[in-house]
Amino acid sequence: MRIDQRIGRRGRLVTAIAVMAVTALALAGCARDTGGGGTAQGECERVPPPSVPAESAQPEPEKPKADASALKVGLAYDIGGRGDASFNDAAAAGLDRAVAELGLQKANTREATAQPGESEDAGTTRLRQLAEQGFDPVIAVGFNYATGVDTVAKEFPQTQFAIVDDDTVDLPNVTPLVFAEEQGSFLVGAAAALTTGTCAIGFVGGVDSPLIQKFEAGYEQGATAVAPDIRINADYISPAGDFSGFNDATRGTEIAAGQYDSGADISFAAAGQSNQGVFAAAQAAGTRAIGVDSDQYNSPQLTDVRDVIMTSMIKRVDVAVYDYVNAVAGNTVDALPERFDLRNDGVGYSTSGGFVDDIRPQLEAYKAAIMAGEIQVSSTP
Repeated sequence: MRIDQRIGRRGRLVTAIAVMAVTALALAGCARDTGGGGTAQGECERVPPPSVPAESAQPEPEKPKADASALKVGLAYDIGGRGDASFNDAAAAGLDRAVAELGLQKANTREATAQPGESEDAGTTRLRQLAEQGFDPVIAVGFNYATGVDTVAKEFPQTQFAIVDDDTVDLPNVTPLVFAEEQGSFLVGAAAALTTGTCAIGFVGGVDSPLIQKFEAGYEQGATAVAPDIRINADYISPAGDFSGFNDATRGTEIAAGQYDSGADISFAAAGQSNQGVFAAAQAAGTRAIGVDSDQYNSPQLTDVRDVIMTSMIKRVDVAVYDYVNAVAGNTVDALPERFDLRNDGVGYSTSGGFVDDIRPQLEAYKAAIMAGEIQVSSTP
């Protein structure tokens, strides 16, 4: 019997945080309370995970390695670039793996990074320059490059392009690299519900957009699968269309601190570089947080706060970038998965630090149920 668990919106309200100076500056954000009957200071009533046959939850086999020594690969990062301890670093790891394992020559790679506040035309120019310089394929990291990829791929129809987190560009030389973020988020939501001591948890999204709502949806569904009465406060740093929420650690701290003050003892941060603010708030409150995209416990930039990072929802941009380079080298791009999910190691959760060791059997049971199709995870809150 398939379990079709879906979370509905029980409420949505717009909040404003005012920063008082000579005049008041209102910073608008979005908040949702999707909680059940859990108390602010109490144990959750938890239900066991489903059981599925092991043979129905097998991962896809690894693809053969092709020779990428003849390729020139261009990688256009989103804001933050290599060293952001998150999304871009994962893409960089995929490129590094291609160099290490596929024979791609480091000298035949080029990396370029978006800058805060730049125009959309700047991204288009960046991609065009890589194509003009003979890089093929060109990989764009982030949905902000969608317009640029659409424009430049038409100008260079013989060059292959890929774009991470966007599937709106429908051209024969463009490959979307998209993920089942909701599946990995389900697992960290389950982890939060299995370990919370207050039966109250939080979610901090960078931008209130369909992409980040996938993280929220999976997190809420995973948490309520474990503890139906758990209280979940979901907040966003910036509204749709305002991408500052991915690079505003101060606001991340403010929002997470509010969640912790209201009784949450774990918050899942899906906010790019703003995650650092959420981790700082968790450290100050003596609580815990969940990272995103990469294993943030092991990020050198986060050493001072890593002890509050109980797990991370790993979005394997590194796997997608590596698999794409491998597919281009082997002329097998058409065989790439439509989505990178649990079955092909496209998403998952981290175990660094040992914080989830005691609950791994339950998490693996939920993972198997999703892989087997027994649990269908929604991508909308």
